Amino acid sequence: MSARLDRAALTAMRDFERAALETFAPRVFCCSGTGCHATGSIPLIEALRQEAARQGGAVQVIETGCNGFCALGPVVIMQPGGVLYCKVRAQDAADVIASAGGRPVERLLYRDPDGNAVAGMDSIPFFALQRPWILRNKGRIDPENIGHAVAHEAYQGLAKALFDMTPERVVEEVRASGLRGRGGAGFPTGLKWKFAAASPGDVKYVLCNADEGDPGAFMDRSILESDPHAVLEGMLIAAVAIGSRHGYIYCRSEYPLAIHRLTVAIGQARELGLLGENILGSDFSFDLEIYQGAGAFVCGEETALMRSIEGRRGMPVPRPPFPAQQGLWGKPTVLNNVETFAGIGAIIRLGAACHAGVGTEGSTGTKVFALSGDVNNIGLVEVDMGTPLSVLVNDIGGGVPGKRKCKAVQLGGPSGGSIPAHLLDTPVDYEAITKAGAIMGSGGVIVMNDRTCMVDMARFFMDFIQDESCGKCTPCREGTRRQLEILTRICEGKGEPGDLRALEDLAAVITDASLCGLGQTASNPILSALRHFRGEFEAHIAEKRCPAKRCVALLKFEVDEERCRKCGLCFKACPAGAVEWAKKKTARIDREKCVQCLACYTACPFDCIE
Repeated sequence: MSARLDRAALTAMRDFERAALETFAPRVFCCSGTGCHATGSIPLIEALRQEAARQGGAVQVIETGCNGFCALGPVVIMQPGGVLYCKVRAQDAADVIASAGGRPVERLLYRDPDGNAVAGMDSIPFFALQRPWILRNKGRIDPENIGHAVAHEAYQGLAKALFDMTPERVVEEVRASGLRGRGGAGFPTGLKWKFAAASPGDVKYVLCNADEGDPGAFMDRSILESDPHAVLEGMLIAAVAIGSRHGYIYCRSEYPLAIHRLTVAIGQARELGLLGENILGSDFSFDLEIYQGAGAFVCGEETALMRSIEGRRGMPVPRPPFPAQQGLWGKPTVLNNVETFAGIGAIIRLGAACHAGVGTEGSTGTKVFALSGDVNNIGLVEVDMGTPLSVLVNDIGGGVPGKRKCKAVQLGGPSGGSIPAHLLDTPVDYEAITKAGAIMGSGGVIVMNDRTCMVDMARFFMDFIQDESCGKCTPCREGTRRQLEILTRICEGKGEPGDLRALEDLAAVITDASLCGLGQTASNPILSALRHFRGEFEAHIAEKRCPAKRCVALLKFEVDEERCRKCGLCFKACPAGAVEWAKKKTARIDREKCVQCLACYTACPFDCIE
């Protein structure tokens, strides 16, 4: 891997690497994303490799990025056949390797809701209902092996853009695809590129926003960990389109594995001449570097991100001028997020129609979501635009655990909004989501069950927003603080009749007068909660009661003696010894000892705790 590639050599490398991958049959693909690292994939991979060597070396063990099925990690996929093993441990390595090409290990197979073992990935709704476009290589390649990426068509779109298309044609192809930026605002990507290409100047920049900071969001991290070359190729094609020679990937330092794999990918690409001077033997030159952010949420805003790269404090500046005209160091700049860039190579390679033909008229293509919260199948999913949220939550996500019901879905992160359960047929579409009172955002989906207090949830998100406000503009700095104070008082049982009007008045001012998107969308969680769950706010204020029984200041813990099943689960769950119980006896709560931690309430499956 030392010779610099031209176009013919890239194609030859693709064919060679593809054949080499298929030489080993069978192959074991083991997830090695951050989520599976946390559940033991590192010792598992080592054990698999040792066992493969011990059993003769006929089985190849490949370490991949995130497979997506995070709830059941570590995940192993056996090829050929696509047999999926879940929650695999190092002690299972001998059985996994021995099963290669033969009878699956029954105890490691996925179980459907009825308890039946399912071997093939295509038979599992979590995978069968997805359309992998951005995540086309998830669980299929070693992200630290450029040969694997090239075998799966990496950099073929770049070669086409360099040799078969003009920069203007590249821009038009992206415009024709209908691709809208996946970072949250949904601005047409091709239009942004057109503005930057038309801006005068010899120096232009391409920036990738990997500063993913929404609670419950892990889409960009997983893409970088799984398929970093897809992102590099997208940035290279953008550079061809606008005439740029240098770029930056702004990645938060809390993503060490993503940064490591990006660093490896950039080094490999440089070595093969896919970055640097005269790429693929052309007269086009482009290079990039990683800039690590320090964790400020506001640096996800484009102008704050650019100031941070410039070595200044990450704070937004007024627009216009927009970055496409005057961005990094005052030069024309294209900035897109990880997911947006990851899909560009396939759009150029396959043609705009392949992307435009999927989704809805106004929201084409697919969208990657990080599904988390009160849902069985926590993980990373990709579906067509226009897919109902109910498919995400109930079919792919497997619904809410236990006997609880879905109450709402928070979409779009802390600046998004909550969509109630009765509106879960809302399609994943920029305009439809906005109409329902939320925003698409970058793709975080947090499912909330019927024990969630929407007042406390609004308070939680406002606490996050207030803490992350850069403080530059008064409406955001002071307005969000006042909103947080009001919400805190309501949760503490000190709400007043005029509080809801005050929240709405503050929201109007903050939205209209804030400098950047953080402040302009800061009140969304409050407004959507008031729109769909106003009765909960009124109960907190007028009745000093939390209908969801979550705000501890409004609770007095008692056991309903008539409903108590005398099971003792509350007794076992209480960390303070406040629950008195004996076998076949009704439980009782000692209020003097009770610390109001909600452990007994959560543990009781019969709703006997009042």
